[in-house]
Amino acid sequence: MFELKPISSAGVPRAIAKAERYRLLNEPDEAESICLDILQVDADNQEVLVMLLLAITDQFGKNPDVGAGHANRALAKLRGEYDRAYYAGVIAERWGKAQLRRGAHPSLASGFFLEAMDGYAKAMALSPAGNDDAILRWNTCARIIMKHDLKAPEELYEPILQE
Repeated sequence: MFELKPISSAGVPRAIAKAERYRLLNEPDEAESICLDILQVDADNQEVLVMLLLAITDQFGKNPDVGAGHANRALAKLRGEYDRAYYAGVIAERWGKAQLRRGAHPSLASGFFLEAMDGYAKAMALSPAGNDDAILRWNTCARIIMKHDLKAPEELYEPILQE
């Protein structure tokens, strides 16, 4: 079809700023596109891989062509153990929120929030001093579960199994 035009290495900082701006303007498709252009020039740019992952998760529940697998491909390229654990939690949390918005069965949504909390718990153990980001996200997931009275799949079937 079309041959994409590469950006220059010198243009990477401006492109990063534009991608951040598009994310803040709730234009994740544009941010994703810019991140992909940057990664063609600087494939291991960790900041851009995180931004790409976030731009992809911004599309959960809004773009039917975008799923958790897309974000997991970016996640696999992150080097740090903390980042992999933390952003695995982000992917699961945002996917769970998308499932809630679309009216999925509560056990499905709760499973994603519990998966997110597991990722955040791993990140907490690896977290540098003064970085409470994983705690904040873990607490958010816990509050969502409590607010929506979400049950884990085994909790939903417990009353039936006891009869």
